[in-house]
Amino acid sequence: MRDNGVIARDLLQWYDRHARDLPWRMPPGGATADPYRVWLSEVMLQQTTVAAVKAYFLRFTELWPTVGELAAAEDARVMAEWAGLGYYARARNLLACARAVAEMGGFPDTREGLAALPGIGPYTSAAIASIAFQRPETVVDGNVERVVSRLFAVETPLPRAKPELTALAGTITPQERPGDYAQAMMDLGATICTPRKPACAICPLVDHCAARKAGIAADLPRKTPKAPKPERRGTAWVARSGDAVLLEHRPAKGLLGGTLAFPSAGWDGRDLPPPGPAEWRDVGTVRHVFTHFTLELTVMTGELTGNPERGELIPLRQIDRDALPGLMRKVWDVARPILTA
Repeated sequence: MRDNGVIARDLLQWYDRHARDLPWRMPPGGATADPYRVWLSEVMLQQTTVAAVKAYFLRFTELWPTVGELAAAEDARVMAEWAGLGYYARARNLLACARAVAEMGGFPDTREGLAALPGIGPYTSAAIASIAFQRPETVVDGNVERVVSRLFAVETPLPRAKPELTALAGTITPQERPGDYAQAMMDLGATICTPRKPACAICPLVDHCAARKAGIAADLPRKTPKAPKPERRGTAWVARSGDAVLLEHRPAKGLLGGTLAFPSAGWDGRDLPPPGPAEWRDVGTVRHVFTHFTLELTVMTGELTGNPERGELIPLRQIDRDALPGLMRKVWDVARPILTA
């Protein structure tokens, strides 16, 4: 009969020796983690890799060491520092959450209280409650789903298996050291129980793994085939007027919401004409993959011959290419001749 307490014990013993050194973490068994740093890292890590997040996390915590300082930051500055992480609704929710927490005087210490904050869903609230406040919550991300599906040899395909996997994960979540345990599960999935070629020979849970015993570990979790992503097309206009370039702030809600960008249309539900009079010239296309579709954007450049009808002219020397969202950096690169002329 499976002893779920032994699973937690074996995993924590492994974690004490092999925990990843990450800038938002406390060492295993160490002092209580700062909820601000836990929250910030978890929001940044949503649909993003650890490698991509490290530099952003260090930059944010250098600029805004506390949640109160982040709450007082200018929206445009935060959005500019976020550029490149993608999923810009997270940045808007980050500010909304920081301001709510600052007004409350600190983070709630329960999953329920955390879940009531802007941008904090079931996973994030469980992770913060567990890691920052030592609440024995069940924390389930993609890594944990993979580990649990193999431990219990769950052959139901994802995403249909999610409720089953969450329930099974709950049966092995310990009362003691729940924060270390949650991070140990994540580390195990990220470093040993990987999607392809899991390193079962060195896994601390190999003796407990039903999928390993059945010889199907590498085949799990099973997944329902994804439908092909639809394709969208649109136009971006890169216009100069002397030493200035035309940019606009995207609508607060929606794709790339609130970011500074070249005027564009046709791909985001907005059917708009060119942003001003110019002899527009097609200089190429860019392709960009969003979560739910693939975009092909035609890049048009030109010198304005009159006043722009939308957006604002910003001196080129004041524009930081790296502060633009990823799609617009691609547009910049295609339009580089007119931007550097």
